[in-house]
Amino acid sequence: MMMLSRRTLFVTVALAILPMTALALSPGNKPYNQAQFDAAQAAGRSVLVEVTAPWCSVCKAQAPILTRLKSDPKFKDMVAFEIDFDSQKDLLRKLNVRSQSTLIVFKGKTEVGRSTGDTNPASIAALLGKAI
Repeated sequence: MMMLSRRTLFVTVALAILPMTALALSPGNKPYNQAQFDAAQAAGRSVLVEVTAPWCSVCKAQAPILTRLKSDPKFKDMVAFEIDFDSQKDLLRKLNVRSQSTLIVFKGKTEVGRSTGDTNPASIAALLGKAI
């Protein structure tokens, strides 16, 4: 019988759980991709950019609110992209973002609103509504 070392067992479990954790934290979001973002804007789509960090308690509070809103038929055509605050600093500079838990909405190529640190479902819904 083959014995697994603790390290091998840990890595195996971590690799099995990691994809599920990522899906649970940001359902329906795409990692930010410049070509897809540009295409959505050129098509006049409603776009949400979420700047998150895995350690951010506000981001964790926003996640279920955004999940509920994105499942609302009113926002069904909104394209959502996620930017990692810790690893995508070039995008943060490009979008003039200074903090995690920042939400930015675009209607086509025009930024129509942004918020930082908001966990109020009504005001987040109002923000997303600006892009519709």
